[in-house]
Amino acid sequence: MKSELLLQTYGSDSSGIVCGFVFSPTQAGRPISADEALEWLRAQQNSASHADEFLWLHFNLAHSAAERWMHAQLDLPETFFDALREGSHSTRIEQADGALRAVVNDVMFNLEFTPSEIATLWIYAHQRIIVTARLKPLRSVDRLRASVKEGEIFRSPVELLVHLMRDQADLLVQIVRRTSADIDRIEDRFLSQRPTQNRLDLGAMRRMLTRLQRMLAPEPGAIFRLLARPPRWLHPEDVQDLRESTEEFSVVLSDMAGLIERVRLLQEEIISRLEEQNNRTLFTLTLVTVLAMPIKSSRASSV
Repeated sequence: MKSELLLQTYGSDSSGIVCGFVFSPTQAGRPISADEALEWLRAQQNSASHADEFLWLHFNLAHSAAERWMHAQLDLPETFFDALREGSHSTRIEQADGALRAVVNDVMFNLEFTPSEIATLWIYAHQRIIVTARLKPLRSVDRLRASVKEGEIFRSPVELLVHLMRDQADLLVQIVRRTSADIDRIEDRFLSQRPTQNRLDLGAMRRMLTRLQRMLAPEPGAIFRLLARPPRWLHPEDVQDLRESTEEFSVVLSDMAGLIERVRLLQEEIISRLEEQNNRTLFTLTLVTVLAMPIKSSRASSV
């Protein structure tokens, strides 16, 4: 029990914050603690100094204090906390309460490098702040933190969000490429008529691709509505970045849909060949039975 608790709270402080950074359009993000974040928020409310800066706070929801701290210290709408508890975890980005609310999913892999579990990241982004929260560690956030620590400059919270969306698109590209190579091998074995577990393998791949398409693909309707009427505080560059990331997703999703269709056609071809083999076997058995019947009949009459 103690080890499980340590695993859940690993990497976060007593408030449930995993990491925090303050950014400006011309400088790399600098690390910030929970107390320093509160001071920064109070300074933003009391004066117009550092008006071009914004804050990123990343929370571990497995820590019992995280949601309480967000409720008490951050001016977040109740709809964000409702999203943390709702059942739908499909990837989406939408405008709500004058801010951007997003859900981004990441994939955890097992030892065979097959997608085994989906981890979800909830995001709230406004002009001066972006809040991200998760139950389990995500590789996409780790990559974003690495980029920040390497000195990459981000001009706005939306650019951080776009970075996460593009990481997700890159993940889908990797999955499509790896699955396509696996399908190539199955197709080669099938064409060479070597005995394999083709049907079982293809069935598992099709279920996996369909599940990932449902969970990782952003809802196009919400993004189109956002791009049509973006919040006023969004920079034109942010809108353009969102549009480009949406186009990248469209290409990847088209490749994934084509891969699912390829799996379906290969499944049908395997089923057709198996039915043909079964029909031949049944014909052979019937023919042998018919040829053997006169022999049995003549032996019976002679007796």
